[in-house]
Amino acid sequence: MHTKKLHSIVCAVLVLCMSLTFAGCNTQESSEAPKTEASVSAEAIRLGEGEATFPFTVVALDGTQTHFTISTDKQTVGEALLEVELISGEPGPYGLYVKTVNGATYEYDKGGKYWAFYVNDTYATTGVDTTKIKEGDTYSFKVE
Repeated sequence: MHTKKLHSIVCAVLVLCMSLTFAGCNTQESSEAPKTEASVSAEAIRLGEGEATFPFTVVALDGTQTHFTISTDKQTVGEALLEVELISGEPGPYGLYVKTVNGATYEYDKGGKYWAFYVNDTYATTGVDTTKIKEGDTYSFKVE
């Protein structure tokens, strides 16, 4: 009888400890602020050399943003981004078909997602390889 009572007490203590452990984990998670906005890198990464400078942002599939400041002597955004190896792709009927941006590859033919080029937060009407660098403009690629 004494062994049975001791066993019950030990089991109760173990259940209580496990409950407190899980409750502590749950409390810690719920105390974090909900993530309502995509993560944004705090400081722009500087790449390249040259007289012209422009801001460039990469927006990943999960919404994470990586900001760059590109310096170049090239004439187009595409030439500058190719020079610093931020983009790669292949020639297409409408210019450079960008498949890889900042190391992440998306091809519409393989998964339905692609890199979309934006100028001043508006879907670009020109390809990255024909878009002239213009002072004051911002450029980005977003997965869509």
